[in-house]
Amino acid sequence: MTTKRWDKSRLPSRHVTEGPDRAPHRSYYYAMGLTEAQIAQPFVGVATCWNEAAPCNIALSRQAQAVKQGVVEAGGTPREFTTITVTDGIAMGHQGMKASLVSREVIADSIELTMRGHCYDALVGLAGCDKSLPGMMMAMLRLNVPSVFMYGGSILPGRFRGRDVTVVDVFEAVGEFAAGRMTAEELHELECVACPSAGACGGQFTANTMAMVSEVIGLALPGSASPPAPYEDRDRFGFESGRAVMTLLERNIRPRDIVTREALENAAVAVGATGGSTNAALHLPAIAHEAGIRFTLDDVAAIMRRTPYIADLKPGGKYVALDVHRIGGVPVIMKALLDAGLLHGDCLTVTGKTLAENLRDVVFPTDQDVVYPVSRALSPTGGVVGLKGNLAPEGAIVKIAGLKQLRFEGTALCFDCEEDAFAAVQARAYKPGDVIVIRYEGPKGGPGMREMLSTTAAIYGQGMGEQVALITDGRFSGGTRGLCVGHIGPEAAVGGPIALLRNGDRIVIDAEAGRLDVLLSEEELAERRKAWKPRETDYRSGALWKYAQLVGPAYLGAVTHPGGAAEVKSYADL
Repeated sequence: MTTKRWDKSRLPSRHVTEGPDRAPHRSYYYAMGLTEAQIAQPFVGVATCWNEAAPCNIALSRQAQAVKQGVVEAGGTPREFTTITVTDGIAMGHQGMKASLVSREVIADSIELTMRGHCYDALVGLAGCDKSLPGMMMAMLRLNVPSVFMYGGSILPGRFRGRDVTVVDVFEAVGEFAAGRMTAEELHELECVACPSAGACGGQFTANTMAMVSEVIGLALPGSASPPAPYEDRDRFGFESGRAVMTLLERNIRPRDIVTREALENAAVAVGATGGSTNAALHLPAIAHEAGIRFTLDDVAAIMRRTPYIADLKPGGKYVALDVHRIGGVPVIMKALLDAGLLHGDCLTVTGKTLAENLRDVVFPTDQDVVYPVSRALSPTGGVVGLKGNLAPEGAIVKIAGLKQLRFEGTALCFDCEEDAFAAVQARAYKPGDVIVIRYEGPKGGPGMREMLSTTAAIYGQGMGEQVALITDGRFSGGTRGLCVGHIGPEAAVGGPIALLRNGDRIVIDAEAGRLDVLLSEEELAERRKAWKPRETDYRSGALWKYAQLVGPAYLGAVTHPGGAAEVKSYADL
């Protein structure tokens, strides 16, 4: 253990620990068993999203204890606290999903308030479920105190009749059951084995996508994203994360020194290269916003369009997160991209070294087919692409990883909420060639921008994934597959073109050309716009109402405050 004497004259914790007038404050710390020496050390917030809501979060408390040991070893005083999560797999397919994206803001806000209220000097954040990862990273950028992020780890894959499965297979099995292609007994057998351990959903869905981002963007230790939640390696990375944050504090390296525009570009490259979650197109702009950097859906989409697709991962491919870990983890993906000149190697990371320095000794394994070298990419275009057109003036996004058909023209079948669309799918009240439209599910209109995995998975389970398309101003799970277009803006609630669609309108989705259009004249759209009236919402109080008043458009990250560009005083410099 270090015996370094810290000068706290420029650290936030001086406001609660230094001088005679802080005697009452120190008495609280004595009440919790701290010594004078511990009070004189920097205070490090150890924030987790631990709860009993889902397997994504259940291991975080254990991992936090390892982080605290690392902080203590390096001469700091850890202060553990928790925040909420809303777990998408359980919130999916009903009104609870309206809380999911909102939870990202609540997580960031609650971490900010805890850190501000208690004047902590640094932060180690542990998160496991989809929105908790970006929420934690957003708080780090907002506070701008030395910070290290650590992922709680992926779930182990389930085994069902000789193949690896994830929770997405269960969602798709619901559609198979409805279509008579699976018995109730088979569905029950699958649900019992699909999720065999602690950890987040096992494919390259949102949690694993954003965990990869945490490494690529430089906020997490190299290699920390890939060990599954039950593995002892997670505790080792926890300990090292605690030590690392103290080194950052000593060197005064802060998140905004690390998360630059170039680092954000690196993150977008990695998402595209791995066929990652379309939710990254919401979360990267939101993380950038906290640092005062304008990085929009257009920026993310442009980068992904020129990025080759190199990782054969679910939902578009065949492998799961454990397979990535077995071949060397996220550093292998980064090494392939860096060697091809697709990453900015000079970006600073939480190791105090550059990305290229971190990867210097990584050897790309050639005896595997989970991740390919760029020279043998699965396709020349990233697994996620952006669309624009008269249906999406502010943009939209679609995951094309694993798709055979990149152009679709069909007739609109319109629904004003997900429940109605899901009921129609379950009843098979649609036909080949339909473009299922789900609207008034955007950030404001939902409110909360729900994911549509229950509906999209049911379509796939019915064997119709290649015969219909789906478009929405809402979102999709990272586990969604098929020609599913999300984040359409402007959203229906503010009178975007998606609100003007009628059953039978011809819609063209062209992922190769990057277009999303309805085959109507501007004159016809203008006439429909005159007749359009805003819809009333049932959510007129509480957190969802508050969110709807504040939230901005999806292409800017669906953020709820002015961000780092408006800041006049950073918390870290108080």
